[in-house]
Amino acid sequence: MKKTDLEKLEMLKSNTKMNQAATPARFGKAAGASPDRREQRKLDQALDLVPFAVKLNLDLVKQVRALAEKRQTGLNEVVAELLKKGLGK
Repeated sequence: MKKTDLEKLEMLKSNTKMNQAATPARFGKAAGASPDRREQRKLDQALDLVPFAVKLNLDLVKQVRALAEKRQTGLNEVVAELLKKGLGK
């Protein structure tokens, strides 16, 4: 056998070993703690949540993210609160 043939066989062996290796927990069933998109959509619809895309200035987004981190809540909750305050509700 040629040297290149031996290297090809070695590569095939290593690929086979990688494909047969167990999936790490972070990619396996343990990672499935969050619902998939369809389930998430149903949960959002049950809470009367609607996707609302907006383009904002980067500085404003940084401020909102900082506020969310400070309060240890999600962006959705912070944006909803700020919109309610801004609209006077």
